[in-house]
Amino acid sequence: MSPTTTATLDTTDHHTQEHSHTMTTHTTSRGRWALLAPRDGDPRWARPAVALMMIGTAVLYLWNLTISQYGNSFYAAAVRAGSKSWTAMLFGSLDANNGITVDKPPAAYWIPSLFARIFGFNSFTVLFPQAVMGIAAVWVLYLAVRRTNGTIAGLIAGTTMAVTPVAVMMFRFNNPDAMLTLCLVLAAYFTIRAVQSGASGRSRSGWWMVAAGLVVGLAFLVKMLQGFMTIPALVLVLAVAARGGWLRRIRDVVLAGIGVCLPVGLYAAVFSLWPEGSRPYMAGTNGNSFWELVMGYNGLARILGQSGGAPGAESGAAEAGGTGAAEAAGGAMGGGGPGGGSSFGGPAGMLRMFNSGFGPEISWLIPAAVIVLVAGLWFTRHAARTDVTRAALMLWGGWLVVNAGIFSFMEGTIHPYYVVVLAPAIAALVGIGAVELWRGRTYTPVRWVLGIGLLATVIWGFAIMQGRAPDWLPWIRWTMLLGGSLTAVAIVARLDEIGGARGLRKGGVILALAALVFGGLGSASWGVATAGNAHSGSIPTAGPAAAASQGGMGGAPSSAGGQGAQQAQGGQGAPGDGQGNAELTQLLQDAGTKYSAATVGATGAAEYMVASDTEVLDIGGWMGSDPYPSLEEFQQMVSQGEIRYFVSGGMGGGGAPGGSSSSSEIQKWVAAHYTATTVGGTTVYDLSS
Repeated sequence: MSPTTTATLDTTDHHTQEHSHTMTTHTTSRGRWALLAPRDGDPRWARPAVALMMIGTAVLYLWNLTISQYGNSFYAAAVRAGSKSWTAMLFGSLDANNGITVDKPPAAYWIPSLFARIFGFNSFTVLFPQAVMGIAAVWVLYLAVRRTNGTIAGLIAGTTMAVTPVAVMMFRFNNPDAMLTLCLVLAAYFTIRAVQSGASGRSRSGWWMVAAGLVVGLAFLVKMLQGFMTIPALVLVLAVAARGGWLRRIRDVVLAGIGVCLPVGLYAAVFSLWPEGSRPYMAGTNGNSFWELVMGYNGLARILGQSGGAPGAESGAAEAGGTGAAEAAGGAMGGGGPGGGSSFGGPAGMLRMFNSGFGPEISWLIPAAVIVLVAGLWFTRHAARTDVTRAALMLWGGWLVVNAGIFSFMEGTIHPYYVVVLAPAIAALVGIGAVELWRGRTYTPVRWVLGIGLLATVIWGFAIMQGRAPDWLPWIRWTMLLGGSLTAVAIVARLDEIGGARGLRKGGVILALAALVFGGLGSASWGVATAGNAHSGSIPTAGPAAAASQGGMGGAPSSAGGQGAQQAQGGQGAPGDGQGNAELTQLLQDAGTKYSAATVGATGAAEYMVASDTEVLDIGGWMGSDPYPSLEEFQQMVSQGEIRYFVSGGMGGGGAPGGSSSSSEIQKWVAAHYTATTVGGTTVYDLSS
């Protein structure tokens, strides 16, 4: 690296160490307001800018939030159940009578369920906690980047993440990914605190890593193995860049591992020791086992693409007339899926993150982030082991490489919205790179890196917008392309140096602002447009409504807000509102039994529960392929008067008709012993007659 840039990074490291002492003083004197205190050397506009970032994020995530109504009715039903039953909340049951769970661990529904229990179950109480988690994630990312590279870098990182299209979508939606992302950003922040703990904070670094481990363990209870995908980056930065000797660093890694195991082990023990008869059946398993879910179709099978994905899926597909229906089910709706088809993600490979499904969600700034990562590691190759900028690059770069690599090459079911967990890493790299490279711009190679990074960003952003929504506000992409290209040329040509030192400062400010505006224009405009759309179903997509008609999901047809996906599930009526069949809804409300109805598969059951506010038994879990309930169990429930109606036509997450042998047997038994009637266009059997 050049002497100029090396000095810059060395100064940053020294400044950070000094700031650690300053922050300690602030904490002592200002208590809980320390995190809001300005840093020494920050410009006067720094605090108002941070406030503006957070206010803007809150407006973006909360404005007209209920336009999406209940969002994903599958998870909304779990929140509804949790608001009525503590047991349902603890285990993530789909219904308040604790019949069967959703096909994931339950942590993502705990906070929304508590909120709905206090304030009532409605669209706002379902979606508001997700938005708050998104706002918190932006704040924590700002704090994390601020600690290593200063307030301006933190501001750029926080703002970039806030307007990332997939982040805007998922923080306004009720899939589990909002809580997952918050947990992972918290883990990164705690790790940075441990890495920066000096000789006087030997025990403190251990406690920070215990905290990091705990939130990673909580992330596992949100979305299983995806919660562990940042662990390599956290361990790498701790082992390489933390202060102290090897023994201390090894101790901190061990403590982090203990932290991870605590929540996971505790929940697994509670699940195993709880009497099976008084808790819901674990969806997605053959043996009602938590660990089977982890290792099965929603765990390792999803990454490895194992064909034996969902329980009973193979037999259910055979009964339905082949594997094609099962494959359609598997990837369909973001619940489970039998793997083996790379459903809705396009072909696995190096460029998957740039295809028509993933690209508009997350890839806008990936070229810039990769350029920053490679150049930054090269420029800091001679820095001290504990250099904070290199440590930050390793953390966020490792996060990006591992997660993007797994998403790119995994063979199982994958949906584009999964990549929301890439947003913090990309945003952090962009923030760090923008500040550190700009400080060293008097060095010619650094200028070229800045110019190439900006040019690659605007060209790729133009390509996304041209390909996905050519008729949507075309002036934005042309402004971005032309303005960004001219700014990149100006940076490389050193035009900010005209006029000497005074010109360097003024020209530098103008060029820096231009680079930030043009570089972020594509992603930000796509993100803001996302907030204006309703999202429902299980595969929501980001961007303006005009992008829907161009097709997506790796080549599969797309629809605004994922509504086409919801309709493909066989849900009733308008996507996400469950109100399409008012006559059937009224029938269920008048049933007066423990379960107003039963139907095959989770999607239909969830829609009916959300619409009628009654309990509906989900037969066979997400795809209708789980062996719960058995025919004998179902017959006993009917004989005891616990189920009033059987609603025909349900089929899991778009699953194969017939589902498992158990669900097929139940359907055949009902058809053989009860008379079918039509209610609002839906076939219904009255089990009390």
